Amino acid sequence: MASKIRICLLFGGANTEHEVSVRTAKSVYQALDPNKYEISLIGIDKNGNWLQLPNQELLQTSDNKELTVQNPIKILASKSEKGILQIHNLSIFHNTDVAFPLIHGTGGEDGVIQGFLQTLGVSYVGAGVLGSAIGMNKITTKMILQANNINVSDFTWASKHEINDTFINQSIKKLKLPLFVKPANQGSSIGITKVHSQSELKPAMDEALKYDNQILLEKAIEGRELEIAVLGNENPQASVVGEIIPQGHEFYDYDAKYLDENGAELEIPAKLPGEISDQIGETALKAFRVLQCKGMARVDFFLTKDNKILVNEINTIPGFTSISMYPKLWEASEIFYSKLLDKLIELATKR
Repeated sequence: MASKIRICLLFGGANTEHEVSVRTAKSVYQALDPNKYEISLIGIDKNGNWLQLPNQELLQTSDNKELTVQNPIKILASKSEKGILQIHNLSIFHNTDVAFPLIHGTGGEDGVIQGFLQTLGVSYVGAGVLGSAIGMNKITTKMILQANNINVSDFTWASKHEINDTFINQSIKKLKLPLFVKPANQGSSIGITKVHSQSELKPAMDEALKYDNQILLEKAIEGRELEIAVLGNENPQASVVGEIIPQGHEFYDYDAKYLDENGAELEIPAKLPGEISDQIGETALKAFRVLQCKGMARVDFFLTKDNKILVNEINTIPGFTSISMYPKLWEASEIFYSKLLDKLIELATKR
Protein backbone atom coordinates (compact mmCIF):
# COMPACT_ATOMS: atom_id res chain seq x y z
CA MET A 1 0.00 0.00 0.00
CA ALA A 2 1.33 3.42 -0.98
CA SER A 3 2.27 5.70 1.89
CA LYS A 4 0.02 8.65 2.62
CA ILE A 5 0.86 12.13 1.34
CA ARG A 6 1.73 14.37 4.28
CA ILE A 7 -0.25 17.61 4.11
CA CYS A 8 0.11 20.62 6.40
CA LEU A 9 -2.75 23.12 6.47
CA LEU A 10 -1.72 26.69 7.37
CA PHE A 11 -4.57 28.93 8.44
CA GLY A 12 -5.74 31.81 10.64
CA GLY A 13 -3.42 34.78 10.42
CA ALA A 14 -2.84 38.10 12.14
CA ASN A 15 -5.15 39.97 9.79
CA THR A 16 -8.75 41.04 9.22
CA GLU A 17 -9.65 37.86 7.31
CA HIS A 18 -8.73 35.52 10.15
CA GLU A 19 -12.23 34.11 10.72
CA VAL A 20 -12.78 33.44 7.02
CA SER A 21 -9.50 31.50 6.93
CA VAL A 22 -10.54 29.33 9.88
CA ARG A 23 -13.79 28.44 8.10
CA THR A 24 -11.88 27.63 4.93
CA ALA A 25 -9.41 25.37 6.75
CA LYS A 26 -12.22 23.55 8.52
CA SER A 27 -13.90 22.76 5.19
CA VAL A 28 -10.66 21.62 3.55
CA TYR A 29 -9.72 19.44 6.54
CA GLN A 30 -13.08 17.69 6.51
CA ALA A 31 -12.95 17.09 2.73
CA LEU A 32 -9.42 15.65 2.49
CA ASP A 33 -9.48 11.87 2.14
CA PRO A 34 -7.90 10.39 5.33
CA ASN A 35 -6.99 7.27 3.35
CA LYS A 36 -4.79 9.39 1.03
CA TYR A 37 -3.46 12.08 3.35
CA GLU A 38 -1.79 12.41 6.72
CA ILE A 39 -2.90 15.86 7.84
CA SER A 40 -1.23 18.23 10.29
CA LEU A 41 -2.37 21.72 11.26
CA ILE A 42 -0.56 24.96 11.95
CA GLY A 43 -2.75 27.84 13.06
CA ILE A 44 -1.63 31.44 13.35
CA ASP A 45 -3.54 33.44 15.94
CA LYS A 46 -4.39 37.14 15.68
CA ASN A 47 -1.22 38.03 17.59
CA GLY A 48 0.95 36.29 15.00
CA ASN A 49 1.80 33.26 17.15
CA TRP A 50 2.31 30.02 15.22
CA LEU A 51 0.65 27.08 16.93
CA GLN A 52 0.87 23.41 16.10
CA LEU A 53 -2.61 22.08 16.79
CA PRO A 54 -4.13 18.76 17.69
CA ASN A 55 -6.36 18.06 14.69
CA GLN A 56 -9.55 17.91 16.73
CA GLU A 57 -9.07 21.55 17.77
CA LEU A 58 -10.03 22.73 14.29
CA LEU A 59 -13.24 20.72 14.25
CA GLN A 60 -14.24 22.25 17.57
CA THR A 61 -13.82 25.79 16.23
CA SER A 62 -17.16 27.46 15.49
CA ASP A 63 -17.75 29.25 12.20
CA ASN A 64 -17.03 33.00 12.19
CA LYS A 65 -14.94 32.67 15.35
CA GLU A 66 -11.35 33.62 16.07
CA LEU A 67 -8.84 30.80 16.38
CA THR A 68 -8.53 30.14 20.10
CA VAL A 69 -6.52 27.06 20.98
CA GLN A 70 -6.92 25.49 24.40
CA ASN A 71 -4.12 22.94 24.09
CA PRO A 72 -1.64 23.61 21.28
CA ILE A 73 0.98 20.89 20.92
CA LYS A 74 3.68 23.53 20.93
CA ILE A 75 4.18 27.17 20.07
CA LEU A 76 6.41 27.16 17.02
CA ALA A 77 7.14 30.86 16.78
CA SER A 78 6.14 34.10 18.45
CA LYS A 79 6.23 37.79 17.62
CA SER A 80 6.17 38.77 21.27
CA GLU A 81 9.89 39.63 21.19
CA LYS A 82 9.34 42.48 18.71
CA GLY A 83 10.34 40.64 15.57
CA ILE A 84 12.70 38.03 17.06
CA LEU A 85 11.18 34.67 16.18
CA GLN A 86 11.42 32.14 18.97
CA ILE A 87 11.59 29.03 16.84
CA HIS A 88 11.21 25.99 19.07
CA ASN A 89 10.67 23.25 16.51
CA LEU A 90 9.87 23.58 12.81
CA SER A 91 10.61 19.94 12.02
CA ILE A 92 6.97 19.46 11.04
CA PHE A 93 7.74 21.17 7.71
CA HIS A 94 10.61 18.82 6.99
CA ASN A 95 8.18 15.91 7.29
CA THR A 96 5.66 17.61 5.01
CA ASP A 97 5.16 16.69 1.36
CA VAL A 98 2.85 19.62 0.56
CA ALA A 99 1.83 22.70 2.54
CA PHE A 100 -1.61 24.15 1.82
CA PRO A 101 -1.68 27.88 2.70
CA LEU A 102 -5.26 28.88 3.53
CA ILE A 103 -4.49 32.30 5.01
CA HIS A 104 -6.50 34.95 3.20
CA GLY A 105 -5.19 38.50 2.97
CA THR A 106 -1.99 40.02 4.31
CA GLY A 107 0.66 37.67 5.64
CA GLY A 108 -0.74 34.70 3.77
CA GLU A 109 -1.89 35.67 0.30
CA ASP A 110 0.80 38.26 -0.41
CA GLY A 111 3.90 36.09 -0.82
CA VAL A 112 5.09 36.15 2.79
CA ILE A 113 4.17 32.56 3.65
CA GLN A 114 5.15 31.40 0.16
CA GLY A 115 8.66 32.81 0.54
CA PHE A 116 9.03 31.16 3.94
CA LEU A 117 7.98 27.78 2.53
CA GLN A 118 10.34 28.16 -0.43
CA THR A 119 13.19 28.93 1.95
CA LEU A 120 12.45 25.63 3.71
CA GLY A 121 12.17 23.77 0.39
CA VAL A 122 8.54 22.78 1.01
CA SER A 123 6.16 22.36 -1.92
CA TYR A 124 2.94 24.32 -1.53
CA VAL A 125 -0.44 24.85 -3.17
CA GLY A 126 -1.13 28.01 -5.14
CA ALA A 127 0.77 30.96 -6.56
CA GLY A 128 4.45 31.59 -5.82
CA VAL A 129 6.01 34.63 -4.16
CA LEU A 130 5.75 36.96 -7.16
CA GLY A 131 2.27 35.92 -8.27
CA SER A 132 0.96 36.17 -4.72
CA ALA A 133 2.45 39.63 -4.18
CA ILE A 134 1.13 40.93 -7.50
CA GLY A 135 -2.33 39.48 -6.98
CA MET A 136 -2.63 40.95 -3.49
CA ASN A 137 -1.81 44.49 -4.62
CA LYS A 138 -4.78 45.91 -6.52
CA ILE A 139 -2.72 48.75 -8.00
CA THR A 140 0.04 46.53 -9.38
CA THR A 141 -2.56 44.06 -10.68
CA LYS A 142 -4.34 46.77 -12.66
CA MET A 143 -1.11 48.18 -14.06
CA ILE A 144 0.05 44.78 -15.34
CA LEU A 145 -3.35 43.94 -16.79
CA GLN A 146 -3.51 47.30 -18.54
CA ALA A 147 0.00 46.83 -19.95
CA ASN A 148 -1.16 43.52 -21.44
CA ASN A 149 -4.26 44.99 -23.11
CA ILE A 150 -6.70 43.52 -20.60
CA ASN A 151 -9.50 45.95 -19.81
CA VAL A 152 -9.90 47.28 -16.26
CA SER A 153 -12.02 50.08 -14.86
CA ASP A 154 -10.52 53.59 -14.82
CA PHE A 155 -8.48 54.16 -11.68
CA THR A 156 -5.97 56.32 -9.89
CA TRP A 157 -3.97 55.74 -6.72
CA ALA A 158 -1.79 57.40 -4.13
CA SER A 159 0.38 56.70 -1.12
CA LYS A 160 -0.70 58.21 2.18
CA HIS A 161 1.74 61.13 2.00
CA GLU A 162 0.58 62.04 -1.53
CA ILE A 163 -3.07 62.61 -0.66
CA ASN A 164 -4.01 66.30 -0.78
CA ASP A 165 -6.70 68.57 -2.24
CA THR A 166 -5.09 68.47 -5.68
CA PHE A 167 -5.17 64.66 -5.75
CA ILE A 168 -8.80 64.63 -4.57
CA ASN A 169 -9.94 67.14 -7.18
CA GLN A 170 -8.05 65.43 -10.02
CA SER A 171 -9.45 62.04 -9.01
CA ILE A 172 -13.04 63.26 -9.09
CA LYS A 173 -12.44 64.97 -12.42
CA LYS A 174 -10.96 61.79 -13.93
CA LEU A 175 -13.25 59.15 -12.43
CA LYS A 176 -16.49 61.08 -11.79
CA LEU A 177 -18.89 60.12 -9.03
CA PRO A 178 -19.78 57.60 -7.77
CA LEU A 179 -16.42 55.91 -7.28
CA PHE A 180 -14.88 53.28 -5.02
CA VAL A 181 -12.06 53.81 -2.53
CA LYS A 182 -10.08 50.68 -1.59
CA PRO A 183 -6.95 49.79 0.38
CA ALA A 184 -4.29 48.59 -2.08
CA ASN A 185 -3.58 45.38 -0.14
CA GLN A 186 -6.68 43.88 1.43
CA GLY A 187 -9.29 41.25 0.68
CA SER A 188 -12.89 40.32 1.41
CA SER A 189 -14.02 43.87 0.54
CA ILE A 190 -12.64 45.12 3.87
CA GLY A 191 -11.99 48.87 4.00
CA ILE A 192 -13.88 49.53 0.75
CA THR A 193 -16.35 52.41 0.46
CA LYS A 194 -18.60 53.49 -2.39
CA VAL A 195 -18.44 57.29 -2.56
CA HIS A 196 -21.41 59.26 -3.91
CA SER A 197 -20.39 62.84 -3.09
CA GLN A 198 -17.17 64.80 -2.64
CA SER A 199 -17.88 65.19 1.09
CA GLU A 200 -17.77 61.38 1.46
CA LEU A 201 -14.37 61.02 -0.18
CA LYS A 202 -12.06 62.05 2.67
CA PRO A 203 -13.76 59.77 5.27
CA ALA A 204 -13.61 56.92 2.73
CA MET A 205 -9.88 57.46 2.22
CA ASP A 206 -9.34 57.57 5.99
CA GLU A 207 -11.16 54.23 6.26
CA ALA A 208 -9.01 52.63 3.55
CA LEU A 209 -5.83 53.99 5.15
CA LYS A 210 -6.62 52.05 8.33
CA TYR A 211 -5.60 48.92 6.41
CA ASP A 212 -2.82 50.05 4.08
CA ASN A 213 -0.61 53.05 3.28
CA GLN A 214 -1.68 53.06 -0.37
CA ILE A 215 -5.21 53.53 -1.67
CA LEU A 216 -6.90 52.83 -4.98
CA LEU A 217 -9.68 55.02 -6.37
CA GLU A 218 -11.75 53.31 -9.00
CA LYS A 219 -14.60 54.32 -11.28
CA ALA A 220 -17.87 52.68 -10.22
CA ILE A 221 -19.00 50.33 -12.99
CA GLU A 222 -22.64 49.68 -13.74
CA GLY A 223 -22.77 46.09 -14.81
CA ARG A 224 -23.01 42.46 -13.86
CA GLU A 225 -20.54 40.92 -11.39
CA LEU A 226 -19.10 37.70 -12.79
CA GLU A 227 -16.50 35.27 -11.46
CA ILE A 228 -14.57 32.38 -12.94
CA ALA A 229 -12.20 29.84 -11.43
CA VAL A 230 -8.82 28.87 -12.90
CA LEU A 231 -6.92 25.66 -12.15
CA GLY A 232 -3.48 24.59 -13.35
CA ASN A 233 0.17 25.54 -13.78
CA GLU A 234 1.59 25.93 -17.30
CA ASN A 235 -1.61 24.81 -19.02
CA PRO A 236 -4.45 26.09 -16.82
CA GLN A 237 -8.14 25.55 -17.44
CA ALA A 238 -11.10 27.77 -16.66
CA SER A 239 -14.41 26.79 -15.08
CA VAL A 240 -17.87 27.88 -16.11
CA VAL A 241 -18.74 31.53 -15.38
CA GLY A 242 -20.81 32.37 -12.30
CA GLU A 243 -22.72 35.53 -11.47
CA ILE A 244 -23.10 37.29 -8.11
CA ILE A 245 -26.30 39.27 -7.67
CA PRO A 246 -26.14 41.31 -4.42
CA GLN A 247 -29.41 41.31 -2.47
CA GLY A 248 -30.08 44.27 -0.17
CA HIS A 249 -26.47 45.52 -0.43
CA GLU A 250 -25.23 48.27 -2.72
CA PHE A 251 -22.22 46.14 -3.61
CA TYR A 252 -20.78 42.73 -2.70
CA ASP A 253 -19.23 43.81 0.61
CA TYR A 254 -17.97 41.80 3.60
CA ASP A 255 -21.43 41.49 5.15
CA ALA A 256 -22.94 40.24 1.90
CA LYS A 257 -20.12 37.71 1.48
CA TYR A 258 -19.90 36.26 4.97
CA LEU A 259 -22.48 37.52 7.45
CA ASP A 260 -25.80 37.92 5.63
CA GLU A 261 -26.91 34.50 4.42
CA ASN A 262 -29.28 36.26 1.99
CA GLY A 263 -26.72 38.90 1.01
CA ALA A 264 -26.25 37.65 -2.54
CA GLU A 265 -27.71 35.27 -5.05
CA LEU A 266 -25.24 33.04 -6.87
CA GLU A 267 -26.14 31.91 -10.36
CA ILE A 268 -23.93 29.12 -11.72
CA PRO A 269 -23.55 28.99 -14.63
CA ALA A 270 -24.35 32.62 -15.40
CA LYS A 271 -26.92 33.29 -18.10
CA LEU A 272 -24.63 34.62 -20.83
CA PRO A 273 -24.27 34.26 -24.60
CA GLY A 274 -21.74 31.56 -25.44
CA GLU A 275 -19.30 33.97 -27.04
CA ILE A 276 -19.27 36.20 -23.94
CA SER A 277 -18.59 33.20 -21.67
CA ASP A 278 -15.77 32.12 -23.98
CA GLN A 279 -14.23 35.62 -23.97
CA ILE A 280 -14.36 35.76 -20.16
CA GLY A 281 -12.68 32.34 -19.94
CA GLU A 282 -9.93 33.37 -22.37
CA THR A 283 -9.39 36.66 -20.53
CA ALA A 284 -9.18 34.87 -17.17
CA LEU A 285 -6.52 32.51 -18.50
CA LYS A 286 -4.53 35.41 -19.95
CA ALA A 287 -4.77 37.33 -16.66
CA PHE A 288 -3.69 34.21 -14.75
CA ARG A 289 -0.61 33.96 -16.96
CA VAL A 290 0.48 37.62 -17.03
CA LEU A 291 -0.03 37.97 -13.26
CA GLN A 292 2.34 34.99 -12.72
CA CYS A 293 -0.21 32.74 -11.03
CA LYS A 294 0.07 29.00 -10.42
CA GLY A 295 -2.24 26.33 -9.07
CA MET A 296 -5.45 28.24 -8.54
CA ALA A 297 -7.10 31.63 -8.70
CA ARG A 298 -10.53 33.18 -8.93
CA VAL A 299 -10.81 36.03 -11.42
CA ASP A 300 -13.58 38.59 -10.88
CA PHE A 301 -15.12 40.53 -13.74
CA PHE A 302 -17.61 43.25 -14.59
CA LEU A 303 -19.73 42.98 -17.73
CA THR A 304 -21.09 46.38 -18.77
CA LYS A 305 -24.44 46.98 -20.48
CA ASP A 306 -22.66 47.21 -23.84
CA ASN A 307 -20.93 43.84 -23.17
CA LYS A 308 -17.50 45.25 -22.38
CA ILE A 309 -15.53 42.79 -20.22
CA LEU A 310 -13.47 44.32 -17.40
CA VAL A 311 -11.27 42.45 -14.92
CA ASN A 312 -11.96 43.64 -11.38
CA GLU A 313 -9.38 41.61 -9.43
CA ILE A 314 -7.74 38.23 -8.97
CA ASN A 315 -7.73 36.14 -5.79
CA THR A 316 -4.84 33.69 -5.46
CA ILE A 317 -6.24 32.09 -2.28
CA PRO A 318 -10.00 32.30 -2.84
CA GLY A 319 -12.57 31.34 -0.25
CA PHE A 320 -12.64 27.55 0.00
CA THR A 321 -15.60 26.59 2.14
CA SER A 322 -17.97 24.13 0.48
CA ILE A 323 -20.30 27.03 -0.38
CA SER A 324 -17.59 29.40 -1.64
CA MET A 325 -17.61 30.49 -5.25
CA TYR A 326 -14.33 28.83 -6.27
CA PRO A 327 -15.32 25.22 -5.45
CA LYS A 328 -18.91 25.82 -6.55
CA LEU A 329 -17.70 26.95 -9.98
CA TRP A 330 -15.66 23.75 -10.32
CA GLU A 331 -18.54 21.66 -9.05
CA ALA A 332 -20.63 23.08 -11.91
CA SER A 333 -17.72 22.11 -14.18
CA GLU A 334 -17.88 18.54 -12.79
CA ILE A 335 -14.79 18.69 -10.60
CA PHE A 336 -16.15 18.12 -7.10
CA TYR A 337 -14.70 19.43 -3.85
CA SER A 338 -12.54 16.49 -2.72
CA LYS A 339 -11.30 15.84 -6.26
CA LEU A 340 -10.48 19.55 -6.62
CA LEU A 341 -8.28 19.34 -3.52
CA ASP A 342 -6.54 16.27 -4.96
CA LYS A 343 -5.79 18.18 -8.18
CA LEU A 344 -4.40 21.19 -6.33
CA ILE A 345 -2.10 19.01 -4.23
CA GLU A 346 -0.98 17.18 -7.38
CA LEU A 347 -0.22 20.52 -9.08
CA ALA A 348 1.87 21.56 -6.06
CA THR A 349 3.94 18.36 -6.15
CA LYS A 350 4.54 18.71 -9.90
CA ARG A 351 5.92 22.21 -9.42
